[in-house]
Parts: sequence; C-alpha cells; structure tokens
Amino acid sequence: MAISISDALDLIYQKINSVGVETIPMEESVGRVVASDYSASCNLPRFDNSAMDGYAVRLNDNNKSVHCIYTIYAGDKAENILRDGRCISIMTGAPVPNGCEAIVPKENTTKDNKLVHLPVDIKPNAHIRFEGEDIKKGEIFIKKSQKITPYTIALFASQGITHISVYRKVNVAVFSTGDELRPHYEKIESHLLYNSNAPMFISRAVDLGCNTIHISTPFDTIESIKESIKFALNADIIITSGGVSVGDKDFTKEAFIQMGMEIFFEKVDIKPGKPTTFGKINDTVIINLPGNPLAAMVNFEMFIKPTIARLQGDGNFYHGIIETKIDKTYNIKAGKYTVTLGKFNGLNFIPLQSQAPGMVSPLMDADAMMVTTPSTTQINPTDIIKIIPIKMKFSSDIKQEFFI
Repeated sequence: MAISISDALDLIYQKINSVGVETIPMEESVGRVVASDYSASCNLPRFDNSAMDGYAVRLNDNNKSVHCIYTIYAGDKAENILRDGRCISIMTGAPVPNGCEAIVPKENTTKDNKLVHLPVDIKPNAHIRFEGEDIKKGEIFIKKSQKITPYTIALFASQGITHISVYRKVNVAVFSTGDELRPHYEKIESHLLYNSNAPMFISRAVDLGCNTIHISTPFDTIESIKESIKFALNADIIITSGGVSVGDKDFTKEAFIQMGMEIFFEKVDIKPGKPTTFGKINDTVIINLPGNPLAAMVNFEMFIKPTIARLQGDGNFYHGIIETKIDKTYNIKAGKYTVTLGKFNGLNFIPLQSQAPGMVSPLMDADAMMVTTPSTTQINPTDIIKIIPIKMKFSSDIKQEFFI
C-alpha cells in the first residue's frame, strides 16, 4: 500500500541524521551549515562611537556658539574630556570622548572660525552608537544548524573568528538502471536513449552543496546492479532512477534488498512518481526514484532535497511554502495527490501546459510545484494556493513596484 506524502516526509525527518563535522577557514564556509553555537567574544560595537560626521557636544550648549578644540578621526583614541562651552569635531566611527552627550551632524551647524553654532533641541545620545548595542559579549550570535551566507561571514569577521566548525559536505552517489540508457557523450543508435536523469541528479546535488560520484549505468541484472551498489556504499546517500516498478527487468529494489537494505517505504501516494523507495543500508541512505525524467525530478525535489538538508545538519529542512494565486482557472483530474509544475512570476503561479511523467523539456521551465488533494478538481484565480519553490531566487521577468 502506498504511503502518504506527509508520512513519507515524516519518516525522512525521523530516520536521517546529520553527517560528521569538520573545521574550515571562514572564507570557504559559504553555503555550509554551522555545527555549533558561536558566542561573541567582544561587544559590537567595541566602544561608543559616532554614527555621523559632526560634533561631539554637551546638552547645556543647545543653541549656543562653542569652541571646537580638536578633531577625532576613526582609529584615534578619545583622550580629552568634553566640557561645557566646547565641542569636538568627530568623524563617523570615531570613539566618543568622555563628557559627550550627543553628536550633532555637521550639516545642522554653522561655523565661524573656531566657533561652531549649535542648533536648538539637541536630543540626548543623538547619533551615538553605543558599545554592545548590536551584539553583547557572551551573546550567541550564530546558532547551530544555520546555513552560512556572505552576510553571516560579516558576523564571524566582526568577532575575529578565522575558522568555523561546519557539517562536512554530503557525499552523493548516483546511478540509473536500464539497458536502453547510454551516457550523453556517446553516439547511440535510434532504439537507445541518452541518460538524462543521472546528470540531472548530479548537478542538482552539487547545486545543493554536495560532493558527487557517478556510477556507470549497470546492466538490467541483479548481479550487475549489486556491483554498482558495492561501489556506492561509501556515500552518505545513493540515488537511483529506474527499475523500481513492476516490469520484467525492474530489479533495482530487489538488488538493494539483497544487499541488506531496510525499507521504510516503497510506494508513495503521489502523481507522478508513485514507485519511490526510501531505505538504508547501514548508515547509507537509499532513495530509488522512477525512471521517467519528470517524475524523477518531482520526487527528487519532494523527498531528496529535504533528505540532503537533514544530512547537512540544516535546521531549515522543511519545504518552504509561498501563498499566492493561480493566473487563470485550472482543472485537475480528481482521485490522486497530484504535483503540478509551474512558473512563479512574483504575482501568480502559472501551471506548465505540458508535463507528462516522461517529458524532459518542462524541467527547465519549472521553478515551483503545487500539490493538490484527491478531492480537488478546479482551482480559480480567486483561490489562495500554496506552492513549493524549486529553483527560484525571487527575481521576476515582470517589473513590479516594491514600495509599500
């Protein structure tokens, strides 16, 4: 009996553990997942400093002309004490001198020789960045299981951190089964097919931050498939396509069983891609996908993407959801949980016109997918729908206003 999509994902969440940890230079860590909490070793800012080019002043000198006694630049020490009747010229980022009660921007003043006329109603602490107002010493500023971005690097650098503990890259092994399949770099006869699934899986795994190895396509025999499995068992995850249905030469699942695979599910109530198998041989995760390219792609995104995230130690392993509307009325054949591929332009989800399980061309255009229940027969433009992003980076082919 086929397992539900939700139950299949819950099993993946439960059965998958993160891989090991390594320490790498900070500059090489973008895209990796932090393996431990990081606490600040110093306050940020490290000292009170000016947020503007201006004058350090006393509140008693509101609306007065005061003497400018010297200038403090960023990198200087603020050694003088500021007293009433005087001000100090100060640059952005320079330390605030003792006695300073506010910073007045230069454009809000007038100057006559060394006398600076200050404005009315100077506010206490104006334009002063206080020590520790951004990050306090001892505060956790990066938590375990967060993915590192270029902007995370700024935080690490602000604390003088040079090396970071991260989960190592996930090792992914890929092979497809089918006597009709040949590599894309060979010349083939008219009755054969190029293997598009394996390069797709490999490139998507790389895109998700994995190391990959491609195992040559085995012959459609149990022994040949078992040999391929032996080569792949050092990987963290083995992804295969084909040979998991009920055909005369569908030996993939049987070969894995003979190699000791524990099966957690072997059919999913999903269209396309029902014959999807998930299991383990020791610590190696096994996912057998259907051979049809579009069905394989759908199930890669649905099941393998969160599997990789779990292996990577990524805390954000659940599918992200965008609520939107469909561009026009869309009819769906009832009776199954159905995945519909489409494009999202920032305003609407637009289902692809053609998306049969065996097709390859829709894969390039799809950047989101919509999952409907067996009772759904029609979606209207007024309905709120949910879509799962695939490859979108939230840019659009339509110019839109972004002001609120």
